[in-house]
Amino acid sequence: MLSIAADAWPYLAWLGGLIAVSWVFGWCFLGTVFVLLAGFVTFFFRDPEREIKFNPEHALSPADGKVMTVTDIEHDEFIDGPAKKVSIFLSIFSVHINRSPITGKIVARKYRAGKMLPAYKSHASEENERNTIVIQGEKAKVAVHQITGLIARRIVCRVDAGDRLVQGGRYGMIKFGSCTELIVPASAEIVVGEGEMVTGGETVLAIFK
Repeated sequence: MLSIAADAWPYLAWLGGLIAVSWVFGWCFLGTVFVLLAGFVTFFFRDPEREIKFNPEHALSPADGKVMTVTDIEHDEFIDGPAKKVSIFLSIFSVHINRSPITGKIVARKYRAGKMLPAYKSHASEENERNTIVIQGEKAKVAVHQITGLIARRIVCRVDAGDRLVQGGRYGMIKFGSCTELIVPASAEIVVGEGEMVTGGETVLAIFK
Protein backbone atom coordinates (compact mmCIF):
# COMPACT_ATOMS: atom_id res chain seq x y z
CA MET A 1 0.00 0.00 0.00
CA LEU A 2 1.33 3.44 -0.97
CA SER A 3 1.89 5.69 2.04
CA ILE A 4 1.64 9.43 1.48
CA ALA A 5 2.41 12.40 3.71
CA ALA A 6 -0.46 14.17 5.44
CA ASP A 7 0.51 17.40 3.63
CA ALA A 8 -0.94 15.90 0.43
CA TRP A 9 -4.55 15.72 1.63
CA PRO A 10 -5.49 19.42 1.23
CA TYR A 11 -4.28 19.32 -2.40
CA LEU A 12 -6.06 16.03 -3.06
CA ALA A 13 -9.27 17.35 -1.49
CA TRP A 14 -9.28 20.39 -3.81
CA LEU A 15 -8.47 18.28 -6.84
CA GLY A 16 -11.13 15.76 -5.89
CA GLY A 17 -13.71 18.55 -5.80
CA LEU A 18 -12.57 19.86 -9.18
CA ILE A 19 -12.73 16.36 -10.68
CA ALA A 20 -16.29 15.92 -9.38
CA VAL A 21 -17.38 19.28 -10.82
CA SER A 22 -15.78 18.42 -14.17
CA TRP A 23 -17.64 15.14 -14.35
CA VAL A 24 -20.97 16.77 -13.43
CA PHE A 25 -20.64 19.37 -16.17
CA GLY A 26 -19.12 17.01 -18.71
CA TRP A 27 -15.77 18.81 -18.88
CA CYS A 28 -13.87 15.66 -19.82
CA PHE A 29 -10.62 17.35 -20.77
CA LEU A 30 -10.41 19.35 -17.53
CA GLY A 31 -11.41 16.30 -15.55
CA THR A 32 -8.54 14.35 -17.10
CA VAL A 33 -6.09 17.15 -16.30
CA PHE A 34 -7.22 17.20 -12.66
CA VAL A 35 -6.94 13.41 -12.41
CA LEU A 36 -3.37 13.60 -13.73
CA LEU A 37 -2.56 16.37 -11.25
CA ALA A 38 -3.98 14.26 -8.42
CA GLY A 39 -1.77 11.40 -9.54
CA PHE A 40 1.28 13.67 -9.53
CA VAL A 41 0.47 14.99 -6.04
CA THR A 42 0.08 11.44 -4.75
CA PHE A 43 3.42 10.50 -6.31
CA PHE A 44 5.21 13.61 -5.04
CA PHE A 45 4.01 13.23 -1.44
CA ARG A 46 4.78 9.52 -1.20
CA ASP A 47 6.31 8.59 2.14
CA PRO A 48 7.84 5.11 1.98
CA GLU A 49 9.02 3.27 5.07
CA ARG A 50 12.78 3.01 5.46
CA GLU A 51 14.98 0.44 7.17
CA ILE A 52 16.95 2.53 9.64
CA LYS A 53 20.24 1.08 10.86
CA PHE A 54 20.85 3.02 14.05
CA ASN A 55 24.48 3.91 14.70
CA PRO A 56 25.64 6.91 16.78
CA GLU A 57 28.87 7.07 14.78
CA HIS A 58 27.01 7.60 11.49
CA ALA A 59 25.24 10.61 10.00
CA LEU A 60 22.51 9.38 7.68
CA SER A 61 21.24 11.28 4.68
CA PRO A 62 18.49 13.75 5.66
CA ALA A 63 16.90 13.47 2.21
CA ASP A 64 16.66 11.53 -1.04
CA GLY A 65 18.42 13.01 -4.05
CA LYS A 66 21.75 13.61 -5.74
CA VAL A 67 24.88 14.86 -4.00
CA MET A 68 25.76 18.13 -5.70
CA THR A 69 28.80 19.19 -3.71
CA VAL A 70 30.94 18.25 -0.72
CA THR A 71 32.47 21.42 0.70
CA ASP A 72 34.97 22.29 3.43
CA ILE A 73 33.89 25.22 5.60
CA GLU A 74 36.46 27.23 7.50
CA HIS A 75 33.97 28.21 10.20
CA ASP A 76 30.30 27.27 10.42
CA GLU A 77 28.05 29.30 12.71
CA PHE A 78 25.93 26.29 13.71
CA ILE A 79 28.79 23.85 14.36
CA ASP A 80 30.82 26.72 15.85
CA GLY A 81 33.99 25.68 14.14
CA PRO A 82 35.42 24.14 10.96
CA ALA A 83 32.96 21.88 9.19
CA LYS A 84 32.07 19.92 6.08
CA LYS A 85 28.89 20.35 4.07
CA VAL A 86 27.09 17.82 1.87
CA SER A 87 24.54 19.44 -0.47
CA ILE A 88 21.76 17.23 -1.84
CA PHE A 89 19.51 18.27 -4.73
CA LEU A 90 15.96 16.92 -4.73
CA SER A 91 14.17 16.90 -8.07
CA ILE A 92 10.36 16.81 -8.31
CA PHE A 93 10.70 13.03 -8.68
CA SER A 94 12.53 12.53 -5.36
CA VAL A 95 10.89 11.59 -2.07
CA HIS A 96 10.73 14.92 -0.25
CA ILE A 97 10.46 13.78 3.36
CA ASN A 98 13.30 15.07 5.54
CA ARG A 99 14.75 12.68 8.13
CA SER A 100 17.07 13.23 11.06
CA PRO A 101 20.69 12.22 10.36
CA ILE A 102 21.39 11.36 14.01
CA THR A 103 19.64 10.76 17.31
CA GLY A 104 19.76 13.77 19.57
CA LYS A 105 18.24 16.95 20.94
CA ILE A 106 17.51 19.98 18.78
CA VAL A 107 19.55 22.74 20.36
CA ALA A 108 18.67 25.47 17.86
CA ARG A 109 16.34 26.25 14.99
CA LYS A 110 16.75 29.24 12.68
CA TYR A 111 14.60 30.42 9.78
CA ARG A 112 15.84 32.87 7.16
CA ALA A 113 13.75 34.48 4.44
CA GLY A 114 15.34 34.66 1.01
CA LYS A 115 15.16 34.28 -2.74
CA MET A 116 13.80 31.45 -4.90
CA LEU A 117 16.85 30.65 -7.01
CA PRO A 118 17.14 27.17 -8.60
CA ALA A 119 18.16 24.81 -5.78
CA TYR A 120 21.02 23.32 -7.80
CA LYS A 121 22.85 26.67 -7.99
CA SER A 122 25.94 26.76 -5.78
CA HIS A 123 24.93 30.05 -4.13
CA ALA A 124 21.32 29.01 -3.43
CA SER A 125 22.28 27.95 0.11
CA GLU A 126 23.35 31.49 0.99
CA GLU A 127 20.59 33.40 -0.78
CA ASN A 128 17.42 31.27 -0.81
CA GLU A 129 14.80 30.88 1.90
CA ARG A 130 16.20 28.43 4.45
CA ASN A 131 15.28 26.64 7.64
CA THR A 132 17.98 25.13 9.84
CA ILE A 133 17.88 22.73 12.77
CA VAL A 134 20.93 21.94 14.88
CA ILE A 135 21.03 18.53 16.58
CA GLN A 136 23.33 17.59 19.44
CA GLY A 137 24.00 13.87 19.33
CA GLU A 138 26.06 11.41 21.34
CA LYS A 139 29.14 11.75 19.11
CA ALA A 140 28.77 15.15 17.47
CA LYS A 141 26.64 18.17 16.72
CA VAL A 142 25.21 18.46 13.20
CA ALA A 143 23.04 20.92 11.30
CA VAL A 144 20.53 20.38 8.51
CA HIS A 145 19.43 23.10 6.09
CA GLN A 146 16.08 22.88 4.30
CA ILE A 147 16.38 25.19 1.29
CA THR A 148 13.68 26.25 -1.15
CA GLY A 149 14.22 26.29 -4.91
CA LEU A 150 12.73 27.77 -8.04
CA ILE A 151 9.59 25.63 -7.77
CA ALA A 152 9.63 24.86 -4.04
CA ARG A 153 7.58 27.44 -2.20
CA ARG A 154 7.07 26.08 1.28
CA ILE A 155 9.29 24.58 3.95
CA VAL A 156 7.57 22.28 6.44
CA CYS A 157 9.37 21.73 9.75
CA ARG A 158 7.42 20.08 12.57
CA VAL A 159 10.07 20.32 15.29
CA ASP A 160 11.65 23.08 17.33
CA ALA A 161 14.46 23.71 19.78
CA GLY A 162 14.15 21.40 22.76
CA ASP A 163 12.58 18.53 20.82
CA ARG A 164 14.34 15.20 20.49
CA LEU A 165 14.77 13.33 17.22
CA VAL A 166 15.55 9.69 16.57
CA GLN A 167 18.01 8.82 13.79
CA GLY A 168 16.07 8.42 10.56
CA GLY A 169 12.92 9.95 12.06
CA ARG A 170 10.76 12.21 9.91
CA TYR A 171 10.64 15.88 10.86
CA GLY A 172 9.49 17.82 7.78
CA MET A 173 9.66 18.29 4.03
CA ILE A 174 10.08 20.89 1.30
CA LYS A 175 7.30 21.06 -1.25
CA PHE A 176 7.98 20.69 -4.99
CA GLY A 177 11.75 20.54 -5.54
CA SER A 178 14.48 21.70 -3.21
CA CYS A 179 17.91 21.28 -1.65
CA THR A 180 18.85 19.77 1.70
CA GLU A 181 22.28 20.20 3.27
CA LEU A 182 24.02 18.33 6.06
CA ILE A 183 26.72 20.12 8.07
CA VAL A 184 29.08 18.01 10.19
CA PRO A 185 32.29 18.80 12.11
CA ALA A 186 35.46 18.88 10.03
CA SER A 187 36.75 15.83 11.92
CA ALA A 188 34.00 13.66 10.39
CA GLU A 189 34.81 11.47 7.40
CA ILE A 190 32.54 12.07 4.40
CA VAL A 191 31.85 8.73 2.68
CA VAL A 192 29.86 9.91 -0.34
CA GLY A 193 31.00 11.81 -3.41
CA GLU A 194 29.59 14.33 -5.84
CA GLY A 195 27.10 12.82 -8.27
CA GLU A 196 26.05 9.95 -5.99
CA MET A 197 22.36 9.23 -5.38
CA VAL A 198 21.44 8.98 -1.70
CA THR A 199 18.41 7.75 0.22
CA GLY A 200 17.03 9.57 3.25
CA GLY A 201 17.38 7.62 6.48
CA GLU A 202 19.46 4.87 4.85
CA THR A 203 22.58 6.18 3.11
CA VAL A 204 25.51 6.96 5.41
CA LEU A 205 26.94 10.38 4.51
CA ALA A 206 29.52 10.79 7.24
CA ILE A 207 31.29 8.84 9.98
CA PHE A 208 32.30 10.56 13.19
CA LYS A 209 35.92 9.99 14.15
